[in-house]
Amino acid sequence: MAFKGKSKNAAQLDNLTLSVNEKILRECHSLYTEDKIGLISIAADIDIHLLAPRKKITVLLIGNHSAGKSTFINWYIEEHVQRTGVAIETQGFTIVTSGRKRESLTGNATLHLYPHLEPLQNRPGVLDYVTTEITTSKQKKFNLVTFIDTPGLVDGDMKYPFDVNDSILWLGEHIADRIFVFFDPIGQALCKRTLNIVEHLSEHHAEIMKFYLSKADEAGHESDRQRVMMQIVQELCKRPNLNRTGFDMPTIYVPNMGKTSKCVNQIEEVCKEIEKTINTTIQNTLNKLEKDCTDISQKIDKLIEEDNAACSYNLRAKGKGFLYAFVGSILPLLLLGNLLSLALSKESLEAAIGRPGAEALTKYTAPVATLWTLIPPNYHYHAASVFILLTLILLFAAHLASRSMPTLSRKRKRSLIERKNYVQDHVKIQKAALYKEYLQQSVAAHDI
Repeated sequence: MAFKGKSKNAAQLDNLTLSVNEKILRECHSLYTEDKIGLISIAADIDIHLLAPRKKITVLLIGNHSAGKSTFINWYIEEHVQRTGVAIETQGFTIVTSGRKRESLTGNATLHLYPHLEPLQNRPGVLDYVTTEITTSKQKKFNLVTFIDTPGLVDGDMKYPFDVNDSILWLGEHIADRIFVFFDPIGQALCKRTLNIVEHLSEHHAEIMKFYLSKADEAGHESDRQRVMMQIVQELCKRPNLNRTGFDMPTIYVPNMGKTSKCVNQIEEVCKEIEKTINTTIQNTLNKLEKDCTDISQKIDKLIEEDNAACSYNLRAKGKGFLYAFVGSILPLLLLGNLLSLALSKESLEAAIGRPGAEALTKYTAPVATLWTLIPPNYHYHAASVFILLTLILLFAAHLASRSMPTLSRKRKRSLIERKNYVQDHVKIQKAALYKEYLQQSVAAHDI
């Protein structure tokens, strides 16, 4: 089986349009998903389950209604894609991503674009409220980011058309690389539904969660902002999963060119957090690529080692089986020869099988003849039965001893060795080149 890498022309075309980080993530994804020679196919063939790394990070935005999530997305991509100030009844999940052309997709089309969201089909009504907004924006790091804007959360008797809590929790636990929680200082910063979801996610995913006081410029004077932040922090600290040291909640707001504010705006911290997540994801992806290559190689080595051991075992088993079968077959022949020599006279025996044959028969059956003379005549039938039983036991033992273990065919073994060589000589080398390319962005060439 011949292994070939990605087309050079296609790779060169990608390099012309992609940033270094985007190129690295895409090539890592390609190394996993290439038909027949991708790591996923190779691993599946040896009973290892792998998942392809994503080409972008996913940022989940959570907050109460009018917390500024959609406004932040529009600011980040510098394009008015998300509607702001929309009534809660019309809101659902919106996936905002960068692509080749501006387009809006509905729930089913979204699943074709993001197959890892298929479990949402098991949550009644959710897909009817999932849309994807594709934009051509490349602002900031948006070409490496997918935002998931969640429904605005409110307390009270508000009825959602689906289980909003369960859906947000699933996205936070299985899809999000980073979770941003926006607290609105004016509206419902202490919305219990928001706090309950945040507390639940913090139990196992606190390391990917970041909290922000959004719309900080609308919170009044500095003293008012401090009072609101203290109220939020106090409420969070009442909950065990959220009571942690080093709690940080930057104040952010979307800059307005026609409006000035004395409030400290830390919205750039959000951008830095996204960039940090991208860098971490790239490093984790490259490290996982290295580990998966090692796991595949070790599994193939183990399969070949087990096959070699099975071949050695089968060879020994055949030897034992042959020995048992030989002894089991020769015993009845010796017994029959002895009985013939006793039943026939020397002259009759020589006439039947010739003189050399008669001499050979007498010679080889001598031990049995000696043993036979020691057995009283009344027990000859018993002795014959014992010989027959011993023969059956030896033949059965030959059958058991000669049972072989399954082994790999030559074609299968050759294929495994080729796959291991491909992983070692192509994928690992490609990974090393990608890692070097990644480091060259921030480290001098002579330091690598």
